[in-house]
Formats: sequence, C-alpha cells, structure tokens
Amino acid sequence: MSHMTLTTEGDCEVVVRRRFAASPQEVYDAHLDPELIPQWMTGPDGWTMPVCRNDGRVGGQLRYEWAGPEGQGFHLTGELLVLEPGRRIVHVERMFLPDPTPDNRVETIFVPDGEGTLMTMRMTLPDPETRRAMLASGMEHGMEAGYVRLEDRLAGRRG
Repeated sequence: MSHMTLTTEGDCEVVVRRRFAASPQEVYDAHLDPELIPQWMTGPDGWTMPVCRNDGRVGGQLRYEWAGPEGQGFHLTGELLVLEPGRRIVHVERMFLPDPTPDNRVETIFVPDGEGTLMTMRMTLPDPETRRAMLASGMEHGMEAGYVRLEDRLAGRRG
C-alpha cells in the first residue's frame, strides 16, 4: 500500500502525491465516475457523500455533498476545465462551509509508474490565508482515508 504525501509550494499551492496499484486510466476514471466517487471520496471514517454529481465532460459541473456522523456537513461546486483521458483532469472548485470559499484550481495528473500509477494533484489556492485554513481543516487525514478506500475499490474491481 502506498502512502499519500502532501507538501506546499510557494504561498498558495498544495501538492498531493500518491501511488496506486492500478492503471492511469482506472485511477483517472475513479475521479470522474459519479457512482464510484461516493464509495471512496468520503473523507474520515463515518462520513458519507449523499450527493455526487460529476458531468464528466469539459464544461461539466460538479456538486459533491458530505455528511458527517454528528450531523455536520459541507459541499463543493465546480466545473471541469480540461480532460485528457487517462492522463489529466483540471477543474475549479469552491467549498461551501457554509459560505463559499474563493475558487481553488485543481490539476490532477496520472502517470504510469511501474505496474501502477503516480497521481499528482496540485491545488492552487487564491491566497495564503485560504491555504492555511484548508490545511488546518484536517483535509490531509480525510484525503488519505479516501485514497486508501479508492485503492481497495480498484483492487476489488481487478480481483
């Protein structure tokens, strides 16, 4: 099993890297499939994603809603800007916590790595304050938990 790394660059970027024991196309598809996304992108244990909309096309809209075990929740909306199948996804997203955050530009690249994939996600936040708040929210733990679930789902599809 691979572990996620999260680093910062400059004043406004967050870079997440993780290796998966699956092809670039499989990992790419898992980031766009509205039936698969709620199975893994739920954050920490106990959270769910009751609403998942992802049009899966350039110009397509995103809406993800999360619900926590104690009734808390939040959502994000966004738009897909670039899709290069099996290679790259670029989208913009804004979180509602409940007020909207400034837009976050996210570029996710999927590169063959041995018998698997190296995924690199670069989030460009509008300012250092937004990045600090995002990092302080515990997002790193939730993302890693989600990627462990994704790895398990991808292994189950192949096994």
